[in-house]
Amino acid sequence: MWLLVRAAQMLFNSLLERGAEVDAKDRWGSTPLADAIYYKNHDVIKLLEKYGAMPPMAPMHVQNAREVPEYEIDPSELDFTNSVDITKGTFRIALWRGIQVAVKKLGEEVITDEDKVRAFRDELALLQKLRHPNVIQFLGAVTQSSPMMIVTEYLSKGDLRAFLKRKGALRPTLALKFSLDIARGMNYLHEHKPEAIIHRDLEPSNILRDDSGHLKVADFGVSKLLKVANTVKEDRSVICHETSWRYAAPEVFKNEEYDTKVDVFSFALILQEMIEGCPPFSTRQENEAAKAYVANERPPFRAPTKFYGHGLKELIEECWSEKPIQRPTFRQIINRLEDISNQLGHKSRWKVRTLKCFQNLEAMWKKSQFNPSSRSRS
Repeated sequence: MWLLVRAAQMLFNSLLERGAEVDAKDRWGSTPLADAIYYKNHDVIKLLEKYGAMPPMAPMHVQNAREVPEYEIDPSELDFTNSVDITKGTFRIALWRGIQVAVKKLGEEVITDEDKVRAFRDELALLQKLRHPNVIQFLGAVTQSSPMMIVTEYLSKGDLRAFLKRKGALRPTLALKFSLDIARGMNYLHEHKPEAIIHRDLEPSNILRDDSGHLKVADFGVSKLLKVANTVKEDRSVICHETSWRYAAPEVFKNEEYDTKVDVFSFALILQEMIEGCPPFSTRQENEAAKAYVANERPPFRAPTKFYGHGLKELIEECWSEKPIQRPTFRQIINRLEDISNQLGHKSRWKVRTLKCFQNLEAMWKKSQFNPSSRSRS
């Protein structure tokens, strides 16, 4: 078999040397380079590029310059020197007009994969609509050449997953601060008009930290616009490789119709993880964790009871309710988290005032003990 492939390559090389048209199109409009990219024949790709084969047009290429999107970025402006992978690997750091940015680059095989092209279009259409301090900022995209790319702001502090691995269980005040950031970003998505936006893959790796320590919701690769039907249904076999099942609501895993409440379920698991210091059902495989949710099992509360005070445990339990309709909205979640945060803040301020009072009394006592003039007057 190898000999046949080698012989074919030698014949192909001979044809090119004799002046064969390198960008000839077949009856379906495909070129030799496009086919080589599709079948991942790297030797043929190099050979064709050597003879000047033109890369296939990006699927979103427009013929009229007036139709080029306003957000279009010239790929020559993106400097990938010393670039490294970040988050889930599809994003890389690049320099663009003097700043570091995160670039999601789609491989050449996307050109011949209609599902990936559609997903790219959907993500791009969605990102253009988003403007919120707790949602990643879209900067532009490369759509008129291949490979196509999505460019967003780069947050050097990394994602929540890496932060939790380093820190473990968070203080309740910090967990509340982070959870409010997530809830505000998600509430913005869910209340988006005219169509709500379901993230559908809310988990710590898709939540990023900015320089001020606040969180931003990111990675909308599998997000959905909630249209008039008010529910969404997908084939689980298609989406399973894109989703972290450890944080997925049971209705998604069961391949049922779902709505915005799937994000509320995921949020509950993240909030509990911040307090417990370990991922939900960390000793089980992702699929096993998802099956446990379907069986109405939930991760145990092992942290001290005081960490779940002021109704926090009850809120988590409502958010991961078996019945989506019983889960609160993010607007309701924000109100309750703010109440809990205020109560903790009031308790903390009371402790500070009490401590200062005792410190003042102690200082006065020491002064009376070691100051002779003070004792003589008494």
